[in-house]
Amino acid sequence: MSRTVRTRVAIVGAGPAGLLLSQLLANDGIDSVIVDQRSRADIEGTVKAGTLEYGTVQLLIQSGSTRNAATVAERHEGIEVWFDGEPHRLDFPALTGRHAYLYPQHSVLIDQIATRLDAGQDLRFETTALAVIEGDQPVLKVEDAEGAYDIVADFLVGADGARSLVRPVVTGSSHGGYFREYPYAWFGILTAASRSSKELMYSASPDGFALISQRTDSLQRMYFQCDPETDPDSFTEAQLWDELQKRIPGKTLQQGPITRRDVLRFRSFVASTLRRGRVAIVGDAAHTVPPTGAKGINMAVADVVLLAGSLRELLLTGDERPIDAFSDKAMKRIWSSQHFSWWMTSMTHRAPDGDEFDRHRQLGELRTLFSSEGGRRYLAEYYVGWPFETVDGIWTAPAPVAAA
Repeated sequence: MSRTVRTRVAIVGAGPAGLLLSQLLANDGIDSVIVDQRSRADIEGTVKAGTLEYGTVQLLIQSGSTRNAATVAERHEGIEVWFDGEPHRLDFPALTGRHAYLYPQHSVLIDQIATRLDAGQDLRFETTALAVIEGDQPVLKVEDAEGAYDIVADFLVGADGARSLVRPVVTGSSHGGYFREYPYAWFGILTAASRSSKELMYSASPDGFALISQRTDSLQRMYFQCDPETDPDSFTEAQLWDELQKRIPGKTLQQGPITRRDVLRFRSFVASTLRRGRVAIVGDAAHTVPPTGAKGINMAVADVVLLAGSLRELLLTGDERPIDAFSDKAMKRIWSSQHFSWWMTSMTHRAPDGDEFDRHRQLGELRTLFSSEGGRRYLAEYYVGWPFETVDGIWTAPAPVAAA
């Protein structure tokens, strides 16, 4: 016997975007069903970066999407940018009155999943989305261990990542949009070591870019610029440490066993539109950016805040104007974030075909930026993030409490 499930909003993808959307909809009394082909353990066990904007964390807390953010999210009051062989610090509170957070994405997801399940969310793991049938009541065809069935909804949202099943329904093809591939990648390592610094360190060295990031007091993530075709197994551990260390001269890195290594290609993508009829896409399904500017999850949250309000008006009052305006409104922030990510990347990485002119020009840009309070503030404001646009106007996060 075939099964059919009925809901107001069907969400494909149990990542930060899909889970936050379900929370915001539930806050307005709108039910939803979330499906994800991965198991709960797989979702919660995928370790990813988590530099979050100030407003992102405050919204997760205020919406009720997370219960532990206030204690787990680690306050970051600045970053160091290394060039000319020395560090140049951005003091976020002094420049913007706000700060950023280190809140690894798997920690966010563990918290979000537990919160939604405790609230009775219909969250279906190990359920594969097979197809979307458009219409006034879109149908999501899915399959789990018991067989195939349909989820019929008033609206369907793809929050299912860069290889989205839903994107082609919205844009007409899996590549419907604007694409840029960069000529370099990051060689990333995960190491069981103590912190080399209290804050993130970005380095624009003559040998190329490096980033020293933190996960916990005993687990660190580090990256250096490499060719996209680099084999992750082509370096010994000693060679990896030598490569990282020479790109941050004057700073001794804390070393430990390397437990993971990978090569991350740099790609930017923006879908041609985020909505078609009663189907929309958000997060990585709609756009991707290089990781240099730490904007990925923050862009997804901005999408969801705007979409949730638009769905509230559509489903509770019948007002179609907000959902009609959703894509154009969301694109403004998406392209601003794309610019910031491109700018941070091009300002700190060495282009493979670059010469000494390009290197000196790059240093000139960095020196100019950091010698000006206005320049430092510009970079800091981008980094800690902007207020979120909503259907009703602008959502501004509460002022930060002074650090203890």
